[in-house]
Amino acid sequence: MPTFDIVSKYDIQEVENSVNMVTRDITNRYDFRGSDTTITFNKKEGTIKIESDSDMRISAVRDMLEKRAIGRSVALKTFKFNDIEKGSGMTVRQKVELQEGISKENAKKVNKMIKESKLKVQSQIQGEQIRVTGKKIDDLQSIIAFLKNENLDIPLQFINMKK
Repeated sequence: MPTFDIVSKYDIQEVENSVNMVTRDITNRYDFRGSDTTITFNKKEGTIKIESDSDMRISAVRDMLEKRAIGRSVALKTFKFNDIEKGSGMTVRQKVELQEGISKENAKKVNKMIKESKLKVQSQIQGEQIRVTGKKIDDLQSIIAFLKNENLDIPLQFINMKK
């Protein structure tokens, strides 16, 4: 029986490349000259930290990060932007968490959506991924198209399509 897996992952190298490109943009842009604006990526924690001296520059760095991530094929739903918080002195910072894996709640929501689609497929939650099984590949491809059109809070990738 044909199967495929639904996962939520991001490519660490592409995220790092995006952050490096934003760092280069910050040093080159005229409106950032003389400001103390930094962006750092922590691979182990899966977080990005943006620090600057004004809210306006933080939002500009956020826009640059989103633009560069799109260019590197990183889904914007991967980034979870926390609130901008005041730091010591005149600094402000924003922490960006990278979402990886499908939580139990989201897995149940996706599972329910698949069941409500009325296609002849079975889905089961396996840790942080969902395995979908069906008699026909056409049904599996219909499920993929259906889930791509749905508005979910997490990015989904479809891997391991087997006949």
